[in-house]
Parts: sequence; structure tokens; C-alpha cells
Amino acid sequence: MSIPTVPVDGVPDPLPQGVIVLDVREDIEWVHGHIDGAVHIPLSQLTSRTGDLPEGQLLVVCKIGGRSAQATMYLTAQGFQAVNLDGGMLDWASAGRPMVSETGQPPLVV
Repeated sequence: MSIPTVPVDGVPDPLPQGVIVLDVREDIEWVHGHIDGAVHIPLSQLTSRTGDLPEGQLLVVCKIGGRSAQATMYLTAQGFQAVNLDGGMLDWASAGRPMVSETGQPPLVV
């Protein structure tokens, strides 16, 4: 099965209306830096929390793209419109895309 994937330079900036970012990283990664407005559901909780996902096109992210690829494969099998961000938050940050932090410090990818 092929996993729908897009590189960061294939993602419009700003994100189009109706695109929801789903961040599947762990809590400690999330607090240090994430995409503003993203929905946070760690990969380990995804199967029990799909009801928490808003309707729309999902851009699924993690640190480098591995966990988000797993999540994208699962979500597409469940009928969701989901695309994996190749390179994850590392590529997002390297491209200078906006991020926010919950720590009071400048956002970073950990």
C-alpha cells in the first residue's frame, strides 16, 4: 500500500482553509514546538481517539516522518483523507515555517 506523502515545499504557506495538521508526536516533543493550530494526538492514542479528529484533509506530522507515515496508513485505511509530511517537523522548521511553543521559549523540534 502506498502512503500519500508530500514534502514541505509541496505544502502551501499559509495552509489552505480546511487542512488540519495532526501532530502524532509525544507530549514532550509537542510542548517544545509545534505548528500553530495543530491537533495533537500521540500515535499511541490514535486508534482510540479518531473520533477527536475534525473533518477535512489531514496533514500528518511527527519529527521526521516515520510515525506520521504509520498514522497516515492507518487513517487512510479508516477512510480519512490523510497525507504524511515527508521529513516531518525537522524539515518544517528547516524551511522556516512558523511554529509555536508551550514552554515560553522559542519553538524547537526535539
